[in-house]
Amino acid sequence: MANHPLWSDDYWLLLMQLYQKKPVGVKSEYSHPVVELGIELHIPPKTLHEQMRVLEQHDTPSLQRLWDNYADNTRRLARDVKRLRQMTGFGDSGLFYEGVDMAQSFERNYRPIDQQTDITPVMLVIILNLYFTLTPNTMVSETPEVLEMASVLGIKPEQIVNVLDVYQTFDPILKRQPLDSSPLVDEAHSTWNEYYNQPELLQESAEKLIEYFK
Repeated sequence: MANHPLWSDDYWLLLMQLYQKKPVGVKSEYSHPVVELGIELHIPPKTLHEQMRVLEQHDTPSLQRLWDNYADNTRRLARDVKRLRQMTGFGDSGLFYEGVDMAQSFERNYRPIDQQTDITPVMLVIILNLYFTLTPNTMVSETPEVLEMASVLGIKPEQIVNVLDVYQTFDPILKRQPLDSSPLVDEAHSTWNEYYNQPELLQESAEKLIEYFK
């Protein structure tokens, strides 16, 4: 596979450490540790996931040496990963590579939409999937599904209800009064437009994205 322009061979150590975490093996590109490492390195989780598969095969001399040195020595691996992270400029895209737009979509998807909310674009997809399993009169903070979702996402039930209320204003069946434009409303509208007519894609996407919160 072609490496991302910010890829460094030093990062194999980081992937080895992730790989060795229980349950040992290749981690999903949607899992919390892979996404967080992607944000740290400014490298899409999909790329890290693919590189971890390459690491698992270790069919090159350099990767075989990596396995020989670290596969059975987690203490040495942890020491060298710590040393790597202490390097000046580690994870600083500006020092490693210039001319690449670092406002990558995957990073923004896991960050709050604005300073007024904890809701992220990823959460909007998951909550939209919840929306289509509820009826308007169950879109309240006392509903078990809302309480469970709040617990999974680590936010208040009222925040989920607020998003559900926003989605109701886009639903042509309900004919709710439109809300004034805001970062949350605009982002939710974009999510609605992307998935409204694709329920299977919405469910598949939500099921993958929720791995980050588990």
